[in-house]
Amino acid sequence: MRASPAHLVIFCYETTTVILPGFLAVLGIPAAALGIIEGIADAVASFTKMASGYVADKLGHRKLLVLIGYGLTPVGQALIAMAAGWPLLLLGRIISWFGKGLRGPLRDAIVIQAITPQTRGRAFGFHRAADTIGAVAGPLLGVALLGWAQDLPWDAAAVPFNFVLSFLDVSVVINPIWNASEGPFRFVLWLSVIPGVLAVLAFLLLVKDPQHSPNPELKFFSSLRGLPARFKRYLVAIGIFGIGDFSHSLLILAATQLLTASMGVIHAAQIAGLLYVGRNIVQVAVSYPVGVLADRCGHLPVLVVGYVLGALTAILTALAFWFSIDSIVMLGVIFFIAGLYVAVQEALESTVTAEMVSADTLTMSIGALGTVNGVAKFISSASVGVLWTAVSPVFGFGLAALLMTTGTLALRRIR
Repeated sequence: MRASPAHLVIFCYETTTVILPGFLAVLGIPAAALGIIEGIADAVASFTKMASGYVADKLGHRKLLVLIGYGLTPVGQALIAMAAGWPLLLLGRIISWFGKGLRGPLRDAIVIQAITPQTRGRAFGFHRAADTIGAVAGPLLGVALLGWAQDLPWDAAAVPFNFVLSFLDVSVVINPIWNASEGPFRFVLWLSVIPGVLAVLAFLLLVKDPQHSPNPELKFFSSLRGLPARFKRYLVAIGIFGIGDFSHSLLILAATQLLTASMGVIHAAQIAGLLYVGRNIVQVAVSYPVGVLADRCGHLPVLVVGYVLGALTAILTALAFWFSIDSIVMLGVIFFIAGLYVAVQEALESTVTAEMVSADTLTMSIGALGTVNGVAKFISSASVGVLWTAVSPVFGFGLAALLMTTGTLALRRIR
């Protein structure tokens, strides 16, 4: 399966991810709302992964489901671009993440079927690195466009008409209700829809799904009960870790808030976006080496090391708020470590799953993995955001660190 559609759709929603915290800030929406929005979206994606994996294993129709999943992403992006408050933001994020959940397990199963067990680590490392290229290019372009757009005369047409902005000899219709604060964000959000649409066309025209036999006798609940005990313990460990594994939109928001006092919200949002881009670059750089290392040393031990780095990310973020750190270098260290642990996590969780389950329930098992991750991240993102607002960010990220450490210890005990 070619990677172009994945690059485009990741380009689409990662552009939104990097500027969404700043957009919420100019709309006056608190951190608790961002945490709840991201958490609900992750939960929707997780349950969708379970359902799509089961349907694909039972009926064998993978390409259609993946195509629908890609198509829902630009729809969600458009709703976010139109939002004036949290309800439409939530709806847009849910639709985008429903699409993400629909396509994820099926794509991973196709990749696993195309490679040998001895090369799964490096293959998934390369696959994740390739995917993350879109996660680098999207935020970079988004940050650049955000900086360019803030100098446009957004308040010049505060009349009940539309006005036309000439950009490289292309007429772009701009809604007159956009003010100087929110106009740049909406402009970039609308532009992010374009690569999402191109991803749908690319997948439709370029991708051919390998042969996949349906299994009409597959039963949902009996299949879940029949999963290996070792795999169930693995899911428990991942679930505990995931309850602390907050969305990195909150990490971007943390950097934005810590830098705003010295830089202003627009500049702080740009820097926070660039830090997130740096996180993604680290992920691109280390994903394949992580896979090679896992193939040589074992996938599960390397995954444990990645989880240790995840707990360290939460600890350092809590300390950044405790000491009111506004150093770009210090915040960059946090995003660097986050990039390392995400590279390990995304490259190896599915490969460890493939080592523990049979081939006829592989897609469903990957869906179960996604469901556990999504439910846990819903709890994490919502709780960290609420505790950030109601108590303090130090308490929210500190609790996340404790849970991630506990999950790491549980994972280490699995043989």
